[in-house]
Amino acid sequence: MKKSSVKVKGFRFAAVSSGIKRSGEKDLSIIFSISPCTSAGVFTTNKIKAAPVRLTSQRLRRGLCQAIVINSGNANACTGKKGMRDAREMSEITASILGIDRSLVCVASTGVIGVPLPMEKIRKAIPEAASNLSEDGIIDVAEAIMTTDTRHKISTERFDIGGKRATMVAIAKGAGMISPSMATMLCFIVTDLNIEHTALKSALRGVVNDSFNRISIDNDTSTNDMVIIMANGSLGNPLIDSQSRHYRTFKNALLDLTLEVSRMIVADGEGASKVIEIRVDGASSHSDAKRIAQAVANSMLVKTAVYGADPNWGRIMAAIGYSGARVKEERINIDINGIRVVRNGIGTSSEAQVARKMKRKDIQIRIDMGIGQGSSWALTSDLTEEYININAHYRT
Repeated sequence: MKKSSVKVKGFRFAAVSSGIKRSGEKDLSIIFSISPCTSAGVFTTNKIKAAPVRLTSQRLRRGLCQAIVINSGNANACTGKKGMRDAREMSEITASILGIDRSLVCVASTGVIGVPLPMEKIRKAIPEAASNLSEDGIIDVAEAIMTTDTRHKISTERFDIGGKRATMVAIAKGAGMISPSMATMLCFIVTDLNIEHTALKSALRGVVNDSFNRISIDNDTSTNDMVIIMANGSLGNPLIDSQSRHYRTFKNALLDLTLEVSRMIVADGEGASKVIEIRVDGASSHSDAKRIAQAVANSMLVKTAVYGADPNWGRIMAAIGYSGARVKEERINIDINGIRVVRNGIGTSSEAQVARKMKRKDIQIRIDMGIGQGSSWALTSDLTEEYININAHYRT
């Protein structure tokens, strides 16, 4: 993909190296709109929240944002009052350089927890980034926000709104500390749509629940999760609200966007070699189906079995049993990559055939509970030795 191929009218992007990352790779970014944006955010459910999460969630209560300044390599989490002062200073420097009100600047950080930001480096880097802002810098930002990611994550949706062609682009980072509870990640979405704040906020919360909150890599939830969407209205379409005939079109496009990014995150999971999709049908309720899907997705035993191409369906049954959902064992059917391994709660004789299919990169687990109409899904990755290697030496 050429960098010039990803543009959203009215938005500018830049990324530079501030020296936070020992590698010298780019680690400080700015996303900027030439006009204030209708904006919304969703944040971590972890009760320990990083300073930038607390500051940005406060700022977005007004529903407005014009710039986001982002650093990687340092989470600015568990850094006390200094952490809040540093987050505010990042926003103030950015606002001053860009000539906008500081209340319109959001801040995001990702990286090591418990280490104060090297503000002397950041103070120098923000003006440099601001001077490099351009229409085609979004991929630079997608690369600069990475930590243990092996590749950048960017997705684009284009769709028609009232005879005009709207553009929406998402960039994200995330490879570890991923669990369905406002999935651990940073994601920034920009669009040229003109949309009312309440409608934007409602759509974002809905699609996050149906995409990012369905993925899991290691059943861990970070202190720094956030998803922010900015809509600057440059398209010039009539204002979209929740009653507009175009609202559903927008929300569907947003869901497609976040689903694609969700899959990118799972595929790039720390040490992952396979993507596992779990589908649950026939549960007593949708909430029960979700409990089952999440229990299977978060099971370390299921994930390691998939890594070893071991059709150990007993681990799936065990996860179903402890999920808290209503269960009738004798009605459960389980398929792995289209082959039935459990019929009416009893194992079949197809394990050798299933083991061959489990060597594939994509694994589908289908569970039919046989007791109702509830359905849900989850997406996860396998668990390999490389995950341990990455996280055992993350700081050293």
